[in-house]
Amino acid sequence: MRPDRRIFGPLVGLAVITLFGAVGYVVLEGWSFIDALYMSVITVSTVGFGEVQELSGPGRIFTILLILGGVGAVFYLVSIVAEGLLEGQYRKIFQRSAMQRAIEKLEGHVIVCGFGRLGRVVVEEITRAGKAVVVIDQDTRLEAELDASGTPFVIGSAASDEVLEAAHIGTASALVVATSSEADGVFITLAARELKPGIRVYARGESEAGVRRLQRAGAHQVTSPFQMGGARVAASILRPSVVDFLELSTERHDQSIDLEEIRVDAGSALVGQRVQDIEAELKDVRIVAMKDEAGVLDFISGDGAVIGAGVHIVLVGQRRSLDRLARSATAPGER
Repeated sequence: MRPDRRIFGPLVGLAVITLFGAVGYVVLEGWSFIDALYMSVITVSTVGFGEVQELSGPGRIFTILLILGGVGAVFYLVSIVAEGLLEGQYRKIFQRSAMQRAIEKLEGHVIVCGFGRLGRVVVEEITRAGKAVVVIDQDTRLEAELDASGTPFVIGSAASDEVLEAAHIGTASALVVATSSEADGVFITLAARELKPGIRVYARGESEAGVRRLQRAGAHQVTSPFQMGGARVAASILRPSVVDFLELSTERHDQSIDLEEIRVDAGSALVGQRVQDIEAELKDVRIVAMKDEAGVLDFISGDGAVIGAGVHIVLVGQRRSLDRLARSATAPGER
C-alpha cells in the first residue's frame, strides 16, 4: 500500500485515542471538555507538561493506559513516515502529483494505450515530431522506464473511465490502442468514444475479426502489424526503390530528404500563394498533394493550384526547407 494511504489508519487511530482520553477524563475527573482534551493531547504526545488538575487514583491508572496506547500509535505513525522517506516513496508521490498537473495542462496531445513493442515505437515517433504524448499502461514495472524517458504516464487500465480522464482525454487529439489483446482494444475504443465522441482512435488488430470489431467499436483506423510487416517485406523485394522513398519519413531519420505534412493556418504567409511560386522560391521542395478541411486529398496536377487557409499540404524535400515552410504556414500569433 502507498505510504500516504498507510498513514491514514494510524492518524485515525491516534485521533480516536485522543478523543477517548478526553471523554475518560470528563467521566472520571469531572473536568470540562476543554481541560480534558488538553490533558489527553499532552498525555498522548508525551510532551511532559504538568497535569491540569490533581488526578485521582482511577484517573492516574487511566492516564497510564492512555500513554501506552498513544505512544504505540505515535511510534507506528513515525515508523511509516520514516519508511516512506528512506525508500523515497514520498518523492515519487510528489513527482506523480506534479506529472498529473502537467497532464491536465496538455491540449492536443496523443494518448497511447499500451507500452509494449508497438507502443514504444509510436511514442518515439510522435515525441520525435514534437507532439505531446501520454502513456497508459497497467504494468507497474514500466514506471521506472517511463520516468527515465520523461514521458507522462498513467498506471491503470485504459478501459477505465477514471484512467482515461486522468490522461486528460477531454483535450486529447487522438488515442492509439497498442495493446496486444483485441478484446481490451474494443473496450478501450468504446470507452474513449463514449468520453469524447470526436476523438480519433487508431487501433491495433491481430485478426480479420478483430479488425472488424474494432472498426465497429468506432476506431477510425485499424492496423495489423503482421499484415503490414509482411506487405512491406514483399514490397521491398518487388519494388525496393519505392519502399526506400516511402521510408524517408519513417525509419531513416538521418536523411536530409524527408516527407512532411503541414497545416496552413488562416493568416499565414502561404495563404493565397500558388504552388509553382513556392516551389520556384524553394527549389529543393515539391508540394505533391493538398488535403482540404473535409479530409479530401487531391494531388497537385497543374501550375495553377493555390494554397488555401486550413488545408494540409504534403511535401517532399530537404529538411531545412521543409522546416522553413512549416514556419511560414503558421499564423503570426501562433509562432
